[in-house]
Order: sequence, then C-alpha cells, then structure tokens
Amino acid sequence: MINVISVFKVLNFRTKLTIFVTFVTNKSNSSSMIQSMTGFGKASAELEKRKVTVEIKSLNSKQLDLNVRLPNLYKEYEMEVRNLLSRQLERGKVDFLIYIENIGNETATQINHNILEGYYGQIKESARKLGIDAPDDWFPVLLRMPDILKYEAQEVGEEEWKTVLRIINEALGQLLSFRKQEGAMLEKLFEDKISNIGALLAEIEPFEGERIERIKIRINEALQKIEDFDYDKNRFEQEMIYYIEKFDVNEEKSRLTNHLKYFLETLKSGWGQGKKLGFIAQEIGREINTLGSKSNHADMQQIVVRMKDELEQIKEQVLNVL
Repeated sequence: MINVISVFKVLNFRTKLTIFVTFVTNKSNSSSMIQSMTGFGKASAELEKRKVTVEIKSLNSKQLDLNVRLPNLYKEYEMEVRNLLSRQLERGKVDFLIYIENIGNETATQINHNILEGYYGQIKESARKLGIDAPDDWFPVLLRMPDILKYEAQEVGEEEWKTVLRIINEALGQLLSFRKQEGAMLEKLFEDKISNIGALLAEIEPFEGERIERIKIRINEALQKIEDFDYDKNRFEQEMIYYIEKFDVNEEKSRLTNHLKYFLETLKSGWGQGKKLGFIAQEIGREINTLGSKSNHADMQQIVVRMKDELEQIKEQVLNVL
C-alpha cells in the first residue's frame, strides 16, 4: 500500500503549492459553515387590543453585548428574553426592541373625572375669594394637577405571551438566516484570499536561487575591492554558508503553507470559529513578515506586499465572523 504522506514529502515545493491551490478551489463549492455576526430580523402580530412588533439587529463584537428594550407591559419577561437571545446568538452587539401600538379605543391611561371636577371647583372658589380672574383655558391647568391621570395596570395573559414569543422566534429566525447568508459570502472571500496568498507564495520560488547567487557575487566583489587582503578560503566558505542560511526561507514557506491549510480546515469545522480564525490570521501575518525581512530581493518584496494586502482583507472581515 502506498503511503500518501511519504509521497507528498518528496514532492517539490511548487507541486505542493499547486495541490494546495487546487484544494482551495475544490473546497469553494462546499456548503457554508461559518456565520457572520451581522444580521437583522423583524416580525409582528396583531392581538385583540394592540399590535406587537419585534426588531432585532446585531453587529460584530468580541463578546455578547445585549441591549434589550421592552415596554412596561412585558418587563416581567425580560430575563426570559435575555436568556433566549443569549442561547441563540452567542456573540455580537445585539439591539432587541419590542414596541406596541394600540389598535382599539381603550387606553391604559384614564382621566380621573371626580378629582378633575374637585380641582375645577376649588380653583374657581379660590379665584372668587382672591378677586382674580379664573383661567381662560382650563385643561392645561387641570391636567397638570396631581392624580388627574390614573393608570390601569394591564395584565398579560398566557396566550398573549405565547404569541409574543412566537414573533420573537420568527425575528430571531430571520436574523440567523441573514447571518448564514453573510457567512457564505465571507467564506467565499476567505477561500479566494487564502488561494491568492498560496499562489503568491509559489511565485517566490524562482527568485530564491537567483537571490542567493546575487548575495555571493556581492560579497566577493566587496572583498576584492580590499587591497592586499588575504583570507582563509575554507573559513570564508563556512562563513558564507552561515550567512546564506540566515536568508533561507524554506522554513517560513513550509509554516505559511501549513497555516493556510489550517485556516481552511478551521473554516469548515463549524460555526463559532471567528476568534480562532483571527489567531490563525495573526500567525499567517508573522510568517509573511519574516519572508519580507529575509527576502533581500526587490521582486520578492513586491510579492510579499501583495500577500500582506490579501491578508489585511482577511483580518478586516474575520472580525465579523461569529
């Protein structure tokens, strides 16, 4: 039986990169696993006396940041709503709002007619005794008096709250669907950018041998300019090998290839991977930076700049991943 890993080890670097880029291309057609933290959902229902509307929107955040606004009528259910949102959304800056519109003739606020009539009589009597004019416009005066308005406590029945819960879950479903659609677009973007970095990494290989030869020639020319300079050629060769090894980028290329592959594997491993993808992107950045510092070649440095541009776009968008 052929050992696939052993065969892969003996392939040259360009062949490995070609296999890697093909792997990325084939992966792009698979189903999306990641979710975005951006989303919006809205649902409403008409009850007997009022219309209830639920709105939920979410943006990216390091943790779950819940802002829940409920009318006084549903305040007693706030903890239940918070627990439901925490279980479903996990992370993000979430704004949750329920607002109600009365659709009947009844309101929760009533005018206390007995007290209003009492104030009216007392003010008229006081004006007569003091010899001053009574108000021309009575209502602004009377409605500002204490206890003129009375508030009737409203109770929420079990059936009404079931209806409210239903539209909360409907709005949540819309938001989660929105997150999945955004996640699919982000996944495609990440696969394209990772593929581009892998392709740019393959472009570095032709310049490596040329770069080392240039370094050797430059050092030899510098030594020849020194008059009457005698040196041990064996020691010189040893120092040359040590110096050139400092510019070797094979280790960085290997680590970068592994990081790119690990990024894609994590992308497909399930939702809730946003932070992990961010950490891997940081590691990719370290290897690209090391390649740039070791390149000592104008064409290689231009390739590294292009790789950094692709990575910055990944870092920018990975902040939106759940």
